[in-house]
Amino acid sequence: MKTKTNGKLNNTKKEAEVSKFEAIKDILFGENIQNYDQEFESVKKDILNKRQELLDLIADTKTELDTAIDNLSTDLNIRITELDDKLQNSMELLEDNKVSKKVLGDLFIKLGNKLND
Repeated sequence: MKTKTNGKLNNTKKEAEVSKFEAIKDILFGENIQNYDQEFESVKKDILNKRQELLDLIADTKTELDTAIDNLSTDLNIRITELDDKLQNSMELLEDNKVSKKVLGDLFIKLGNKLND
């Protein structure tokens, strides 16, 4: 049956070609092609499942690494703060124990005076 428009005529020809191809495929491969299709679909689903498992594993690993980095950064900041406090305390202790030049000079003058007496 011919149709008036080219689009419908082309679609009819394409459908006929596809059904001829399907018929030839069924003759050559028979039921084996259905088994191949099922096996192919099974392998395809397995690959997609494995891909999703890998993506999930990557996401979990990224989360664990981010957590480990955050913990390490926090620990490092704490240790730096502790070292800074220790350094500051040491400087204050040194400042407290240090004798000024004037006081030291006065002590030497007194010592010299006592040695002369």
